Amino acid sequence: MTASSVIKNPHVAEQPAVLMQVAGLNKHYGEQRALIDVSFDVGPREVLGLIGPNGAGKTTLLETIAGIIPADAGEVHWYGAPLSAAHRRDAIFYLPDGLRPWEDQFVVRVVEFFAAVYGRGQSRIAETIHLAGLASVLNKRVSTLSKGYGRRLMLTLALLTPQPVLLMDEPFDGFDLRQTREIMGVIRDVASRGRSLVLAIHQLVDAERVCDRFVLLGDGQVRGIGTLNELCARTGKASARLEDVFLALT
Repeated sequence: MTASSVIKNPHVAEQPAVLMQVAGLNKHYGEQRALIDVSFDVGPREVLGLIGPNGAGKTTLLETIAGIIPADAGEVHWYGAPLSAAHRRDAIFYLPDGLRPWEDQFVVRVVEFFAAVYGRGQSRIAETIHLAGLASVLNKRVSTLSKGYGRRLMLTLALLTPQPVLLMDEPFDGFDLRQTREIMGVIRDVASRGRSLVLAIHQLVDAERVCDRFVLLGDGQVRGIGTLNELCARTGKASARLEDVFLALT
């Protein structure tokens, strides 16, 4: 079974517990071990947080899952079947941190071009622009956008894609508190409509507010997986915050 067949036929008789599984991913850069036997799964309509400080391996992990860089060992499974790097673009869309393409173009032209690639009509474009809060800068050039609106543009493009899994690296970077809460609402709305999201986040307060479950990373290794309640139970810290749990496990 390929990812493209899943996308074309998304309605299955019974909703599976696991949509995508990361199994034993390893990545080395010379003597440096960037990822060490990383394994976890992603469920349908789930917002999963990859949690860890800078240098924990979050970006490397996302790029390896997306097939941008090759893993030295391990696999990504889709509905229980191995998903080759060549087919991951059918199932996964990756939104990296700090990307701002087509800087000399007007925002509206970039959005329309991207929507045309995926066959999105005007109603879908308008809905997505409204959801991402991009309307006020449509007639500006990409190069003139603030960091926050640059992120909104990239979010708009990601929301126009059809892939069931959306990987996002630091989705709240460039937003103030009010804007972060707004984007959290967008993410929860996207999940409620059927997509699964994997978010690499280093701000634990933000992660705690938006994610259903967490994968705690430290030095390229998984230190804990679960809901906040499950992680609290593991550490014996009842009603603890995510920050306390992370420090206890790493």
